[in-house]
Amino acid sequence: MLSISRKTYEDGGHALRSVHAKSHGLLIGRLDVLDDLPAELAQGLFARAESYPAILRLSTTPGDILPDSVSTPRGLAVKVLGVTGERLPGSEDQATQDFVMANAPVFSAPDAKQFLSTLKLLAATTDRAETAKKALSATLRAAERVVEAFGGESATLKTLGGHPATHILGETFYSQAALRHGAHVAKLQIVPVSPNLTALTDAPLTVNGKPDSLREAVVEFFRDHEAVWELRVQLRTDEERMPVEDASVLWPEELSPYRAVARITVPPQTAWSEERSRAGDDRLAFSPWHGLAAHRPLGSIMRARRIAYDHSAGFRMEHNGCPMQEPAAGYRLPG
Repeated sequence: MLSISRKTYEDGGHALRSVHAKSHGLLIGRLDVLDDLPAELAQGLFARAESYPAILRLSTTPGDILPDSVSTPRGLAVKVLGVTGERLPGSEDQATQDFVMANAPVFSAPDAKQFLSTLKLLAATTDRAETAKKALSATLRAAERVVEAFGGESATLKTLGGHPATHILGETFYSQAALRHGAHVAKLQIVPVSPNLTALTDAPLTVNGKPDSLREAVVEFFRDHEAVWELRVQLRTDEERMPVEDASVLWPEELSPYRAVARITVPPQTAWSEERSRAGDDRLAFSPWHGLAAHRPLGSIMRARRIAYDHSAGFRMEHNGCPMQEPAAGYRLPG
């Protein structure tokens, strides 16, 4: 992953994330744990009905800053502030809980080894001319529509630029890989529930000729509107059909449905600005390994992320001369 960061740094003189470099929204909101959760759901962060400040970062997957006509999968990272309890190794001096999500229910590769092959494909395209990437993305979007017309879906096509050009705020996001949920094992889902968000699900967005169309759409929405998502948990109930080490396997919802444990509310605000980006993109790092021991990440993909995300944050800190910070409960994004 660092090869991607090195290439983008050489090209632009500013260190970016190895993946999910381009932010489309940097938001301050609130996570409210629901009342009266059953014992199996009332675990870790969700053990008590409390409210926490939260930072949300919306992004797309490439490690370079591309026009949105190169349409790739989307991400949502959530950093919950003011969290107390036994910490994961390496985060003992922090008081946050991060959830790193993407808009597909499963990972594009079963394990860390095969994920490396996908990263090599992404790294190989990092220095390609922007015009070529736009043309490739248009071709891949057309190919993905053909695949979907026959009832299928290609994670590889979407990863390389074939994602449908739709509004990012209508997406449902998933942890993809498993993590502990206290005494249980689970996957997470963040679902739009306010009507103004659900109306945007699969809503087409014009991206050609608008390099920042996703960001502009997010900024326009939050100028006047509040948004509400539900955070839901899918508990592992079948070891064979719900594997931990193979993150490409869909856990059947008929065996274990997603169940709500919290709500995330984001009020109207300036969803993105250069000043906010300097704080949220350059000084904050999101990792599933920032958090409570009760939500320990599981599986080879999650283990690989621990190393990769630490290296990516270290590279940005070193080359931008800007230390990373883990914010406290009173933190406010500028701008």
